[in-house]
Parts: sequence; C-alpha cells; structure tokens
Amino acid sequence: MNNKIYTKSLMVAALAALTTSCSDDFLDVEATTQDAIETYFNTEPHIQEALVAAYNPLQWQDACASTSYYQPVLLLSDFMADQIWVGGSNKADMQYWHLLMNYEATATLSADGLWKTAYTGIKRCNDIFTYLDWAGDKVSDENRLKYQTEARVLRTYYYSWLWKFWGNVPYYTQNLTEPYIAKQLTADEVYDKMIEDLEEAIKGNVLPMKADEKDYGRVTKAMAYMVYAEIVMYQKDESRYATAFNYMKEIIDSKEYALAENFGDIFKSTGEWCSESIWEINYKDKGSYRPWDALWISGGTVLPRLVGPRDWNDGDDGHDHGWGFAPVRRETYKAFEEGDTRRDATCWDAKAAYKKLEDEGGKPKIQESYQNTYLFLEKYAPLAGNNDCLGDNNLNYNNNLRIYRYSEVLLNAAELIVRGAGQGDAKEYLRMVRKRAGLETCPEASIESIIQERAYEFVGEGKRYWDLVRSDKAATTL
Repeated sequence: MNNKIYTKSLMVAALAALTTSCSDDFLDVEATTQDAIETYFNTEPHIQEALVAAYNPLQWQDACASTSYYQPVLLLSDFMADQIWVGGSNKADMQYWHLLMNYEATATLSADGLWKTAYTGIKRCNDIFTYLDWAGDKVSDENRLKYQTEARVLRTYYYSWLWKFWGNVPYYTQNLTEPYIAKQLTADEVYDKMIEDLEEAIKGNVLPMKADEKDYGRVTKAMAYMVYAEIVMYQKDESRYATAFNYMKEIIDSKEYALAENFGDIFKSTGEWCSESIWEINYKDKGSYRPWDALWISGGTVLPRLVGPRDWNDGDDGHDHGWGFAPVRRETYKAFEEGDTRRDATCWDAKAAYKKLEDEGGKPKIQESYQNTYLFLEKYAPLAGNNDCLGDNNLNYNNNLRIYRYSEVLLNAAELIVRGAGQGDAKEYLRMVRKRAGLETCPEASIESIIQERAYEFVGEGKRYWDLVRSDKAATTL
C-alpha cells in the first residue's frame, strides 16, 4: 500500500469525524476483522446460492473464464479421435488443439483452461460441505443430504474431466490452504476416490430419476448413474459392471426417458430437454450478456461460432458464419450406412448448400479453412436467430450441450450384457438405436458392433476417443 495515500486518507477521515455531529450513524462501519464469508454462508438460502455457483463453471468449458482460451470439452475429446479435424484458419490457430490431435501437447500448450475450470468447480463443490457445517441445525437433515449429494455428483463429474485428460492429478475434498499444495495421485487412485464419493452420493437416494422442468440442468439420479457407468467402463472395473448394468436397467424400467422419434430434432432448440435427454449443460441467448472480459457470466455458448464455416453468408440456408473449426472428416461422412438419418443430422454439407444458393441466383461466399472438408457439425451449427442476446453475439448462442442421452443408456446396457454383467436382449437395445436412425437391419450385438454404433450415434459429442481407448482399439484405429 502507498503509505502517503493511506496517511492522507486517515487525516481526511479524522477531520470528517471532528466536523460531523455525533448522531451521524451512517459513518459507523463494521469491524474489518469480521469474517464475512462465515457470517454469510451459514443460512439455507445462501447455501443454495453457493450450490448454484458450483454449477456455474459447467458453462465455462467452452471458453475458460480465467484464460479466455477455448476448450469445449466435447471437441477436445474428439480431436484426439478419428472423426473430425481441428481446422481453423491455419495450424497455428488454437495451436494446442492441433498439438492435442497429434498427442504432442506440452506443459505450456495444453488444455489448461479445462484444468482451471474443473478445479474451480471442485473448489465450489467442496465449499458446500464447509458451509453446511457452519449452518448447523439451520438446515434440515433432508436438505443437507440433498445438497451434499448434488455436490458429490457434480464434484465427481469435474474430476472425471481431469482424470480422463491428465490421469495423475491432485484429488482433494477439502479446499487447500497455504501453501496450496496437494499430493498428485495416480489415475487408479483418483478413480478409487471418485467412485467412492459417487457411491456415497447414490446411496443417499435423494435425487429424482428425472428433474422437473424448473430444475433442468441440476443433477439427477439418472445423470449420476451415467457418470458411474462412464467412469466404471472407462476404468474397465469388472467388479462394478453388474452395478452399472443395474443402473442402466433402472433408467430403462423407469419409463421416464425414451428415444426421440427424429434424431435430428434432438439438437434443435425445440429438442432441448426432450424425452431422450438425461443431462444437458444449459445455455441461453435471450437476455444474455456474456462478454469477452467476463466469461464467467451465465449466458450463451461460443461453440456454434467455432464450428461454422468461415465467411458464410449469415442466414443463408439458415446457417450463420463461423470460424471453421472441427470440420467433419470425409471418411466419417462416408462411413454412415445408406439410409442412416444420422448422417445429415450430424454433418452439414456447406458445399451442397453453396451450390444450391448459386443455382437459385444467390451470391454465397465461403472461405476455405485449414483442413477444410466443407462438412461441418450440424449438431451444434450456428443457426440464424439462435444468438439473440444483449452481449457479444459470438459468445451467446443458445445451444445446450447434450452430455448424456437415452441412446447411450441403451448402448451401455447392450455392451454390459455382452460383457457378462447382466441378463437381457443386447441385440434389441442395439436394434432400437438403429431403427430410430432409419436402419432396418441389425448385426449381432458384440463389443465391435456396439462400439461402431456409438461411432455413428455420437459424432461430435466427445465419446469416440474414450471409447477407442477403453475398447483397446486406439492403437490400431488411430
């Protein structure tokens, strides 16, 4: 502190005190030594505020609030697989993405924004337990368990990002104090901690299978079950396969979820939180004011702008322009079976749209981006009118991120049956997913056919790379 300024301030304050009536109570202030956090976060309404804050970093995964780097977790996963390219203006544009695609990330060029976002979320989840201790009997036992359960599930989800991308990471459930150093655990040790915390959350049995509309975006029992199955299957923890299968069966038997009739409708604004949606990360454009210098403000997402074609005529063919990232590989497009409706719902063919506009007398334009294929992710395309916001229209598209869908429940169940974890008709679950895609034939259910089906079903949804690793196909496929 500048001592001259400080001394002058004291002199001014003293003079004001001498020239003001003793009845001027507005000059009274609370002691500066008071711990405002402890006195604020000890009531239920304020603990609910803290819980909302623990959800907030979920929205930062498209652009980190502390670094301004883009790190949409779905694309980061898929860049390492075999279905989409990185793209952009050149290979120096979002360089760490290109390094990630080639498995050449460095200590200074990596997904550090995702790291910071995850640990911010973890810190805020840990806060919930501290604040509940401060609140004591001001919070009922029922609500206490509910808040703890939400925080545990959410914390496990944040840790799952770190675990999958980095493996060996610090794991803690009480926030660090000075000097803020935690022991790095092995990936197996992190898994053991995550699964223990998640099992404790599930055991409480306080979450609904499906959220009411007013609670869309909060964790549910079905979401917790999906996180459980995802990390158990990635770890290849055979001792828990049966439990994972039972959780999938419980979701199926609940009848609270169902496949959407039309695959393409799932990713439209009208398809958000449809019958198929297990869990989404919410974004909105109306009234949103998410600016570049305050990315932590809730609002829309930049993901659609990232994946649109460069210099496209905004609104032509219903699509806005983008920055040319994540073009779909031609091999991906060609791999879809004839008649598979997922192809066109997944891949937008800008070249065909360009030709159609030319034939109709329009004057379209498109700039070829790096690794350009003219095929762009239709699932998260920047569509005209989907960023009607108060803030920067690049950052405020209303596309929710679809994290877990009912089709994944069916394919998880099929795979776990094939792996011997439970009884049921694995082929029927596989057939249901294919039939919705317009395919009448169905192969026998096997690890090979199920992993392949997931490849068609989840392009651009961040599943492919992890599927290849856990099925031991990465070394040969990549």
